[in-house]
Order: sequence, then C-alpha cells, then structure tokens
Amino acid sequence: QVQLVESGGGLVQPGGSLRLSCAASGFSVDPSTIGWFRQAPGKEREGVSCISVSDGNTFYEDSVKGRFTISRDSAKNTVYLQMDSLRPEDTGVYYCAADSLRITTVHAMCVLSSSLYQYLSWGQGTQVTVSS
Repeated sequence: QVQLVESGGGLVQPGGSLRLSCAASGFSVDPSTIGWFRQAPGKEREGVSCISVSDGNTFYEDSVKGRFTISRDSAKNTVYLQMDSLRPEDTGVYYCAADSLRITTVHAMCVLSSSLYQYLSWGQGTQVTVSS
C-alpha cells in the first residue's frame, strides 16, 4: 500500500525556518517525481517545489525561490523541504505528492492542473503557520 507521511509542520514566526519531511513507502516502482504542494485558507492547492527521484533535478515556484530547498535521501526514501525566511503568506497545509504513474516531469508536476491531481499519490498534509 502506497504511503506518503509528512511531518515537520508547526507554528513559526516570520523570518523563521522549518524543515518538512515526506517518508514514502509501498511503491512497487519508484515514482518519477515527488513534490510539495500547499493549500492556503480559501485558496486552491498549488505546487511549491518538485524533485526528480532519479537525477535530483528541481523546480521551485517563483515566490519560494531562494528561500526553500527541496532535497531527497534515496536511502531513507524521504524527501525534505527546507523552508527559510518564512512569510505569513507561506501559511497553509503542505502536502507531499508522488507520481507513481511516471507521467510527469519535474516542472510539469508542480504546475499540474488540479483536474489531474487524482493521478498523483498524496499524503495527509501538515500544517504550517507563519505568524507573530
């Protein structure tokens, strides 16, 4: 059974840092891409950062470039999102997603239409709140 388990969310002040983890298990074939998405209150879910499982290529949404870093530890089947210089607008539920059908690229997964989210595997999400 495919499982993606997120952890590391919490409450942090503006300018602070958090590191999210996504532990993947149960895949019969390695997913091609794993990504982090977030959903702010009252807004649609959006791609934040994605990484290729095979070669480590990355993609970042414009608002997080230079502040967030995505990485992977293949030995632990875990993907991380290091979030620095956090802003109130980074607040939301952060979800980990994996392309086990291997139909997307790093860029394509992060800008995927929400109508295609059903083809990804999802974690349960972790809350990130940036507030003073």
